[in-house]
Amino acid sequence: MTSVNDANIPVLTEIIEPVAETVTTTIAVSEPVSVVVPDDIPVLDTPLMQSEKLAAEALTTTPSTPELDWDAMELTVREAVLKQVLTRVDFVLEHRVRDGLADVLQTAVDKLADEIRTGLANSLNELVTRSVQQELLKIRSGKQ
Repeated sequence: MTSVNDANIPVLTEIIEPVAETVTTTIAVSEPVSVVVPDDIPVLDTPLMQSEKLAAEALTTTPSTPELDWDAMELTVREAVLKQVLTRVDFVLEHRVRDGLADVLQTAVDKLADEIRTGLANSLNELVTRSVQQELLKIRSGKQ
């Protein structure tokens, strides 16, 4: 992770105010224009400002809404967060174990290869020495 803070990225403690933009467009049209909207695209029935007012009114009129079960909501959120954390932990743990095992196995293979190479060199050295001694004994016994 990087610890560099970008000035364009908001921090959790920072309050972001919505930016109100006014766009004015003038189109000179001599004939009526019809726009075809596909059925799968949702269409906003109420203007945006009215829907924001309705949402604000709904928030201010909470006494008329039924009492929320905060314990159930807390349990649901806790379980969802726990599932997400556990999947991430499983992912990180698997990669760390895999990387650690790869290092351990590579070290073990290197040591095993060195031991096999050393043992093979010693065995060949003994074999050649014994063979040479036997041949020398044959030659000496043949001269006598």
